[in-house]
Amino acid sequence: MTPDDAVARLARTPRLLVALDFDGTLAPLVDDPMTARMLPEARAAVEAIAAAPATTVALVSGRTIRDLRIIAEHGDDSPLLLAGSHGAQEWPAAASDDGADAEERPFIETVTERAESLAASLDGAWIEPKEFGFALHTRLVTDAAGAKGLEAAVDTLVSEAAPGWRRRVGRDILEFSSRHDGKDAAVARLRERTDATAVLFAGDDVTDEDALRSLRPGDLGVRVGAGESAASVRVADIPELAALLVRLAHGRAPEPE
Repeated sequence: MTPDDAVARLARTPRLLVALDFDGTLAPLVDDPMTARMLPEARAAVEAIAAAPATTVALVSGRTIRDLRIIAEHGDDSPLLLAGSHGAQEWPAAASDDGADAEERPFIETVTERAESLAASLDGAWIEPKEFGFALHTRLVTDAAGAKGLEAAVDTLVSEAAPGWRRRVGRDILEFSSRHDGKDAAVARLRERTDATAVLFAGDDVTDEDALRSLRPGDLGVRVGAGESAASVRVADIPELAALLVRLAHGRAPEPE
């Protein structure tokens, strides 16, 4: 099926959910994660599809809700739904967690601090604290062997201190979380919440494949960029995804009288 055929089919569904990863899908990957912002054409496309009839747009990200709202420039009046921490958090809040509870927080902070001590030994590596764990970033590391050694050390730390935490691997990132929620569960909850008759999900990384594999007949999975994927449609980059979303928005526009 060509992208145009897929878009035309999806445009006819009665209630559509458009669920989008953020980093690498709408915003370029950057060295400082908090400086990430949607490309202008991506923002325009998101606004266009969000304004289409019987259509809901959601951002589904590994970021915490707090950070996702900052980088997405998401205000309280935004029509966009959010699923953060790989689905363990939602905005507006629904059945999922708002954050780690008072008993869990000290343990998460202790393990994160131990990981920070390990990362301090390698130039360019750093730890990003998360709501339910942490992420090790190695995008700026020039010593490939050192990065592998650090990842192994962090793996050992978590396997001994928090063996029940979920491990995720992305592009130059290794993430651990006390929550096992995945983007597949996030999309399922959003589908139910919005009564969607079909779903478009787009993502660019390994952590998006859970959601792509979970899609049903009649849905559309879109992979942004290279890499093995369960998606039925592939686009080269963010601008190409934006163009697809604009075509979809036009397809869902009411016919002129």
